[in-house]
Amino acid sequence: MFSGVIGYRGEVAKVEAARGGGLTLFVLCQGSKREEAAVKDSVAIDGVCLTVTARKGKTLRFDVIPETLAKSTLGERRPGDSVNVEYALRLGDRIGGHYVYGHVDAPASVLSRKPEGQGERVRVEAPAVLAPMLAEKAFVAVDGVSVTVAATGQGWFEIALIPETLERTTLGNRPAGSRVNLEVDPLARYAAALGRMQR
Repeated sequence: MFSGVIGYRGEVAKVEAARGGGLTLFVLCQGSKREEAAVKDSVAIDGVCLTVTARKGKTLRFDVIPETLAKSTLGERRPGDSVNVEYALRLGDRIGGHYVYGHVDAPASVLSRKPEGQGERVRVEAPAVLAPMLAEKAFVAVDGVSVTVAATGQGWFEIALIPETLERTTLGNRPAGSRVNLEVDPLARYAAALGRMQR
């Protein structure tokens, strides 16, 4: 379980193809020593919950299976790429964002971005399967960052980013045409599933 409040960044150190279509991802993670990251721990990389399979210094190793590659942008990551890193919540931690599982629903394209006040307004593609769960003023995790939906339209939604989010996370470096990971608010997902069962 995560909060979507990103305190650390990481850098992809190496990507290795694995048998059967998966890959092995090596990420140099800020805070790995302070957070005592160890083998078997859950760490969210760009919003995707992964299990640490090995650690060497600040570099954590993760096995990424085909299902995860199909639902996220991790297969597009290359050495040198910057990623958001969030370590799993501990009992008693402050929740500053919203509950984020790290179970990414789908990748989506950044459609546009423009300055707004001190920050930026970013328009993101809303995949058809997720659109009913993206409501104005609801939460969504974009590359693992807990943000509020500022507006919605046919095939898109917008988020309004403050300078702190632009500086601290990779969302400040995602130009139009780049792709991000989306995870809808878990409450919206359950409400949608309940609605389908009642039909």
